Amino acid sequence: MQTIDTARRARLKPSFATRRVAHDDLRLLDTAATDLAAGDVLLARVEKPGHHKNIERPDGRKALLLPGDEILIAAGARYAPDQFEALAPTAVGPAHLVAAGGIGGVVVAAHSATRAPTEITVLGAACRESGERIRLADYAVAAEPLAGAPEVPVIAVCGTAMNAGKTTTVASLVRGMTLAGKRVAAIKVTGTGAGGDLWSFHDAGAHMVRDFTDAGFATTYRAPVGRVLEGARRLIAEAVAAGAEVIVLEIADGLHQQETAALMRREDLRAMLTGVLFAASDAMGAEAGADWLHRAGQRVLALSGRMTASPLAVREAEVATALPVLTTEDLISPEIARLLAPENAGLPLPAAA
Repeated sequence: MQTIDTARRARLKPSFATRRVAHDDLRLLDTAATDLAAGDVLLARVEKPGHHKNIERPDGRKALLLPGDEILIAAGARYAPDQFEALAPTAVGPAHLVAAGGIGGVVVAAHSATRAPTEITVLGAACRESGERIRLADYAVAAEPLAGAPEVPVIAVCGTAMNAGKTTTVASLVRGMTLAGKRVAAIKVTGTGAGGDLWSFHDAGAHMVRDFTDAGFATTYRAPVGRVLEGARRLIAEAVAAGAEVIVLEIADGLHQQETAALMRREDLRAMLTGVLFAASDAMGAEAGADWLHRAGQRVLALSGRMTASPLAVREAEVATALPVLTTEDLISPEIARLLAPENAGLPLPAAA
């Protein structure tokens, strides 16, 4: 074990993913750890900046990464078809910064257009003075998981894939509901620890913003789906206790991603939802996704996403699915609150497949 003294703690560049960690708890560094797991808090040294040249600080500022910098990050896997697939590191030594939000992993696959990952060395697992390892789960929200369906509307937003327009859909919906006078909670249920989406929800006017890192996860890739859902229930319970009148959930990646698919097929998630907005890049994806969700028993309220930039794509999707397609302008209108109200949605809940 090495001592982490006050001066060293002050020099560290902390990351967004570790924003809930109390820095005074960082006292020792296990430099011989061979059993690292996702969610462990790590100290790492930057060796060679690559794809991620900055690290997102807890306050959202992008801090430049320089060789020799020591950073405070969390071990985690990553699933990002447009960037990397990575696994959580299992021991100290060479690794990669796989997300600017502060996720350390080992890249196993990369998109051909993505630059080489930033190279780091995991120096050790952060520990308390007692020698106990520090994990993100130690700082998770304390709310008890919601036992049943909340008494407020809960709308989930999912999509065809990364960059289908899910976050824009959530932020626009939050804006419209807020302009209608609703207290809206925006919660990102799955994904990779980073602040960009959450800041956009804040800017849209959300009364409360949370994500899976607040439930103790660095990322949700390769995490047990039951635990992911339990974390979501904790965050929903916190939102209800904080007075939310509408809750909007973002579910990351696409319907073929393993955790997303498993979540959207779960009856206990379906029972909590008023319905689903589905984001797609084109009409064919919208039709396939809506059909997938119907077969999973989900109530699809409407379509949105990147395809709404094209009037022709909107027309194709409306004809193919017989579902309304909501543009950004539609979503940010206060009228959206009436359109998506459970009693006015007017769409029958399909039977589970």
